[in-house]
Amino acid sequence: MALIVCPECGRGVSEKAVTCPQCGYPLKEPAAPAPVVAASGRRPKRGWGFEWRTKAELLGLPLVHVAIGRDPQTLKLRVAKGIVAVGQFGFGFVTIAQIGVGLLFGFGQVVAGLAAVGQVALGVSFGLGQFATGTTAIGQLAIGTYVLAQAGVGRHVWSGTVRDPDAVEHFTALWSAVKSLFGLG
Repeated sequence: MALIVCPECGRGVSEKAVTCPQCGYPLKEPAAPAPVVAASGRRPKRGWGFEWRTKAELLGLPLVHVAIGRDPQTLKLRVAKGIVAVGQFGFGFVTIAQIGVGLLFGFGQVVAGLAAVGQVALGVSFGLGQFATGTTAIGQLAIGTYVLAQAGVGRHVWSGTVRDPDAVEHFTALWSAVKSLFGLG
């Protein structure tokens, strides 16, 4: 068994000792506590990700807030909250998120807002997505007043089986407006 010298009292101490038996001086860092294991048997994920926000605020919210991942102290998922919110989860006037609410506009996997574009787009005025809702709804499955869909429910529907003249006129005018916006005709 090898001996080391205690830096405090100068006596010989076993290299395996955590503290000096003579003076109590700590010789090694205490071992890290065993990781917490959830009831499911899985360890909770450590904090990871990224968070950034502007210093400038409007209505008590940062102009831009980007939040991705988990907070390292609480291990809670970060939520982006700002005028423009970007993250896995977001809430703002304009939101780009996996799951989010954009009061004016939302873009993401599951989003809601006045206008929404996403896989599941829950729009009030406009929705574009695989599943979409809104006054004007465009999607594979859509619900709204003016509906362009493979399968749709609404007052004016244009689908593979239904061709309401008001829906055709509405979406033709909408397409013309989009083309002129991008200078395509």
